[in-house]
Amino acid sequence: MLSPVHSPIQRAHFAIAMTLLWAASTPLGAAPPTTPSAPIAVATPHAVVAPFGTRDDPYYWLRDDGRQSDAAIALLTEENRYARASLDHLRPSMGQLYVELRGRTAEADCNVPYTKRGLWFQTCTRAGLAYPVHLYSRRADSRKPESLLDLNELAAGHRFFSVGSFVVSPDGRYLAWTEDRVGQRRYLLRIRELATGREISEPIADVEPTITFADNGVLYIRKDSRTLLGNQVLLHVPGQSAAGDRRLYTESDPTAFLTVKRTRSDRFMLIGSSSTAFTEWRFARASDPELAFQVIYPRENGHEYDVEDHGKEWLLLSNWRADNFSIFRAPIDAASDRSQWQEWLAGDTTRLFETMAVMQDAAVISERSAGLKRLRVKYFADGAEHLIQFPDQSYAALPSNNPEQASQKFRLVYSALNTPSSIFEYDLKTQKLKLLKREPVPDKRFKPGNYVSELHMVPARDGRQIPVSLLYRKRAGARQAATLITGYGAYGTSTDPVFNGNRLSLVDRGMLFVIAHVRGGQEMGREWYQDGRHLNKLNSFYDFLDVTDWLVREGRSDPKRIVAQGGSAGGLLVAGVANMAPNRYRAIIANVPFVDVVTSMLDANLPLTANEYGEWGNPMLAEDYAYMLRYSPYDNVTAQAYPNMMVTTGLFDTQVPYWGPAKWVTKLRRMNQGDSRILLMTNMFSGHVGNSGRYQRLKDVALNYAYIFDQVGIKVHITSKRHVDWPKRSIDGAFLVYKTSPDAP
Repeated sequence: MLSPVHSPIQRAHFAIAMTLLWAASTPLGAAPPTTPSAPIAVATPHAVVAPFGTRDDPYYWLRDDGRQSDAAIALLTEENRYARASLDHLRPSMGQLYVELRGRTAEADCNVPYTKRGLWFQTCTRAGLAYPVHLYSRRADSRKPESLLDLNELAAGHRFFSVGSFVVSPDGRYLAWTEDRVGQRRYLLRIRELATGREISEPIADVEPTITFADNGVLYIRKDSRTLLGNQVLLHVPGQSAAGDRRLYTESDPTAFLTVKRTRSDRFMLIGSSSTAFTEWRFARASDPELAFQVIYPRENGHEYDVEDHGKEWLLLSNWRADNFSIFRAPIDAASDRSQWQEWLAGDTTRLFETMAVMQDAAVISERSAGLKRLRVKYFADGAEHLIQFPDQSYAALPSNNPEQASQKFRLVYSALNTPSSIFEYDLKTQKLKLLKREPVPDKRFKPGNYVSELHMVPARDGRQIPVSLLYRKRAGARQAATLITGYGAYGTSTDPVFNGNRLSLVDRGMLFVIAHVRGGQEMGREWYQDGRHLNKLNSFYDFLDVTDWLVREGRSDPKRIVAQGGSAGGLLVAGVANMAPNRYRAIIANVPFVDVVTSMLDANLPLTANEYGEWGNPMLAEDYAYMLRYSPYDNVTAQAYPNMMVTTGLFDTQVPYWGPAKWVTKLRRMNQGDSRILLMTNMFSGHVGNSGRYQRLKDVALNYAYIFDQVGIKVHITSKRHVDWPKRSIDGAFLVYKTSPDAP
């Protein structure tokens, strides 16, 4: 191992000294005379014991739950220095791209306001400020709103800052919000009296981000001190001591997540328990001072459902007898008796019902069919139904903010790869769409008609058809193009083909942008998810490779200029294909990748382990253990030539701890038979989501894009000398190296 630097202060001084020495001797925008050698970590034998085999993990020593290991911090610091020196020649490109990306971002903008319980709400960004400002007024038509929550004020002095949720009490007296100052998702609950602006309760630590108000207090979820999973729902009365908070529910199943919410009608409070195997909801009347919760329908293995109330009934979106879900109606106090359920909208194999928004006269169902995310309207009075129609070939339409059930207007978001996100209001009576706002793109050169968005169905090796979304500049075409291909393929999470203005920097330079909608998501229905998880997980990797091969076979992509990128479970995806077919890709970008699958799933102390047995498998079962070993990226690194890689992680990541990516990179370097460069960058101030603040995130994008262009041989033309002189701190901003977070617990 590297020589340890013994204390946090010494670690900080060591990192700063090394950085200043390097910076003082290197002209801005120029590569250092000699790129330093990659860090070398000593392999130390360590037996990882499991019922079905013991494996040696020579880099297990990198694990440090407290983020205080001198040896681990020293290695991460050295890795950052090595990556920084390796990427220094990209500084001018990063500067150019950052200015370009920021110029395409609306500095000052506001979303469409909405009303709830007679209050008016809106969120705005302001020029030069990194975080949004939430506004409100006690008049529904106010033109002089007050500041409700200014995230810039809250974030002052913190390297990382994020608000999980915020909510105003039903009587309009209090504002409650949750905030994370480190990136560990260990949120702090704070409550403010709106009339005085004074915080009236001591902050409550270690809670989940989601909170809601009942009529008599705030419902919040407290985390387990060991696993950091939320397992208790408590009621806090504003102004009183948290020591007296009443426990409303305790979840005994370690595989379950908890959530709390208030129904759209405002009549009921809900507590939800969910895992990959079941869902269970409890309800209490919001006006009940005792909040006596009772089960709506008890948990059953394999049964998942969601609920909303309408009049005297629950509407249940359930997979009972329908893999793609159906909607049932049942009496409020008798839904636990399934004989009381009446089917209202039947599911089938051609469409997946994902969510529903129950309004007074109709339910709007978000469905996936024909590879698209669509909205279906079904009326209560006569049962009539229809799809809301849109023009693009490939698009996504999804519900927007609709907090009031009694409204006759339904807000939705519509977007395509070449169409900026637009907020529409759909009149449920006249069935007319009204445009309320389109995402501004402050670039006079941008015209949607200059870009082509396509949806293709690509054959997989087993005969299934994989949806693939493409975006490219019309004048550049999509023949033998340098290509960025992305994917995710886990948890049933679908990657929708929606607009992202940042991507224009790629396609304007002739690149082809590709989303491979691999199995593990739900783009093609619930079966698409089931066929890409657990004992079918290899299908996700095969799909990604088959899409890559199709792009080359069809002449769309230049086989020597393909970059693959994925984050978290998508990082697992691209890491897996790096082992299976490293010659397919010029480079791979893996952001916070989940790569140490088997060892992680053997460790019940990690926050997500037990909850995700249904996703990845339980290594205490022989079949699951053997299957995970077939694809776990860390366990399948072999002696072969790997492509160039840029790997990122966060020191305070609790979802995918830093030691997984660090171990993987170390092993890759040891086994790599080629001359590729494999970089690890650790953000020493953040967790799973990376940097906070919109400008800092744009710097991260600029770094990624500069790296991609460098790999595929596209020159970024510098239009101003200041782009060369500016970005000394740009790489620092992408992966800070100086010290661990002062806010860390």
